[in-house]
Amino acid sequence: MTMFDDRERAFEAKFARDGEMAFRVTARRNRLLGHWAAGRMGLTPEETDSYATAVVQADFEEVGDEDVVRKLVSDLTAAGVTFEEAEIRQAMADAAVEARRQLLESM
Repeated sequence: MTMFDDRERAFEAKFARDGEMAFRVTARRNRLLGHWAAGRMGLTPEETDSYATAVVQADFEEVGDEDVVRKLVSDLTAAGVTFEEAEIRQAMADAAVEARRQLLESM
């Protein structure tokens, strides 16, 4: 039975690593997305860092990406930036690719 126990532990460890990696990619993606939106709004470097942190925190409101999209739509609209929601979703997809690349390179 030890072979099966070892295999089970290996699958559990992989599941935990994959979950942690997914969390880190999403957090990094949201930080990159915050920097993208801050650039569109013309924020200063100090404001940009603070705003990126706020975007990361916005993702904890509900499961999925809609809370982040809602925050960006609200903030970009309030800043008077002209945009389409599809731009936000494309920036989110691009940021996810970049976040994964950055994390894989740092390993």
